Amino acid sequence: MLDFNGILGHENIKQHLKAAVASGKPSHAYIFNGEEGSGRKTAADTFAAALCCENPDADARPCGKCLACMQASSHNHPDIIRVTHEKSRIGVDDIRNSLIDDISIKPFSAPFKVYIVDEAERMTEQAQNALLKTLEEPPAYAVIILITTNTGAFLQTILSRCITLQFKPLPVKLITDYLMKTEQLPDYFAKLCASFSGGSLGQALKFTKNSEFENIKNEVLALMRSIDSITIDEITDAVTDLSGKRADINTYIDLMHLWFRDILMFKATQDANRLVFLDELMTIKRQASKYGFESLGRILDAFYTLQDRLKANVNFDTAMQLLFLNMREH
Repeated sequence: MLDFNGILGHENIKQHLKAAVASGKPSHAYIFNGEEGSGRKTAADTFAAALCCENPDADARPCGKCLACMQASSHNHPDIIRVTHEKSRIGVDDIRNSLIDDISIKPFSAPFKVYIVDEAERMTEQAQNALLKTLEEPPAYAVIILITTNTGAFLQTILSRCITLQFKPLPVKLITDYLMKTEQLPDYFAKLCASFSGGSLGQALKFTKNSEFENIKNEVLALMRSIDSITIDEITDAVTDLSGKRADINTYIDLMHLWFRDILMFKATQDANRLVFLDELMTIKRQASKYGFESLGRILDAFYTLQDRLKANVNFDTAMQLLFLNMREH
């Protein structure tokens, strides 16, 4: 069932949308901006359902029981229109056929007609200009929601005619608690998925269901447990192994980075509760006693240097060897 309470975090945005529903006077156009998995699509679906609901509750939430709510939940409501596209760009014809030519037709059964445009940053300049004319003089019953990861792709004239709601990354603890409660994950794995998600609940949930992520994590831990005493031959073997896993190399690198972040965090605070790899406390404690603060700073900087080198197409094996040598020397 679509419900504002089912959206994790984003309290200010939820209050804004519920107030719009309660007033019966929503804006004619919104931009929901944020990373994939941040809750933008769920918020758009819930907002649309609430606007079309026959009997929203006192908190302006969709009732979940009326015909309109059931149609909204199954994506079959005649007055909630999703602008879809199959190409890499949303062209002017896509916007005209799904939105501009349709918007003059009054709602079939609801007080509002809601248009949801996903990946709206893919609109061409011509498509945006065509939409602009509709935004300038929209029917009173029309609500247009542009879902995007990049407001910089929009014309300034589009931005000026929409209310932009920014879906910011969620706190790691909020996601961790949700995963432990809802997905029944152990605290260690929940915290790892949350830390690795970039503040996106959707991404965190993907990690919990991705067996390959668990395998990669175990491989990285096996390597990191002895990283403070790694030999040159072992570095060569590790680089050769990683060279065959280029498709997932960013995941490997990010997990190694998190390992050294944990070492620095424990060395600075002696607080095990701040660790991502809490189950590896004894190893992290041992390594924290061997690395100095300056050395850890250089190693963490080396990860950023590695990313720059890989983007610049520096030889992969050479770049990785330099990273491991940094770990070994310090």
